[in-house]
Amino acid sequence: MSLIFTVKQQNCAIIERFGKYHRIAKSGLHFKIPIVDRISTKLSLKIKQLNVSVETKTKDNVFVNLVVAVQYRVLPDKVYEACYMLQDPEQQIKAFVFDLVRAQVPLLDLDDVFSKKDDIAIAVKNELEGQMAEFGYGIIKALVTDVNPDANVKAAMNEINTAQRLRIAATEKGETEKIMKVKQAEAEADAAILQGKGIAGQRQAIIEGLSDSVEEFVKQIPGTDPARVMDMVMMIQYIDTLKEIGGNSKSNVVFVPHSPGNVNDLSTQIRETVFSAQKLN
Repeated sequence: MSLIFTVKQQNCAIIERFGKYHRIAKSGLHFKIPIVDRISTKLSLKIKQLNVSVETKTKDNVFVNLVVAVQYRVLPDKVYEACYMLQDPEQQIKAFVFDLVRAQVPLLDLDDVFSKKDDIAIAVKNELEGQMAEFGYGIIKALVTDVNPDANVKAAMNEINTAQRLRIAATEKGETEKIMKVKQAEAEADAAILQGKGIAGQRQAIIEGLSDSVEEFVKQIPGTDPARVMDMVMMIQYIDTLKEIGGNSKSNVVFVPHSPGNVNDLSTQIRETVFSAQKLN
């Protein structure tokens, strides 16, 4: 019955006179005639959000639940339509969203639903804009905020992704081990070549040293048989080797043929090797 009333910012009030629409009161201070005028309803002009959960089936026969968030507001220049044309605007928006989503999703496979959810949201917004504008509501934005397949399908998808990642990891690990083994084999081959060259050089140096020693001995003492000189050098080397083995604190018992005949056979073999090498050079 008050004469004066106020309307808050971003709101408007519908004033009826004798039960019939009279005018729209926007934010601020207003007057009305008691008994004659009354405030029918107040509408907020702020943006609201409505979350709509839709269950539908994809093209590959997977049931999925989509959550579509619709942001809408009352159009300031269509407050009359928003007040008098729809009894329940939220239910109307839900009905349109259900219809649109269930028309779009069955055309897509499950993987495409995830990758094309923005396309679904744009289609919902464009369709809702045209439908709701005549009722006084503007659609600000539509978002597909969640895509939830059935729990069993989700578990299967996780297993597939896990298997794919394990296969990739196994492949990468195999390639790494292959590279390591190839490089190790190449290194061993190079080491063997270098070791062989080192041993060959060492033997060549020994042969050259023995040859020089025998030639020098023969020069110093004319008439000496080189074979005898070689036997004597071999005997000295043999004794030095035994001395070296015996002087090593880590050496154990070593069994060596020690008869004169064996020593003679050993010197004969080395001498023949030396002469053969000289002939090859």
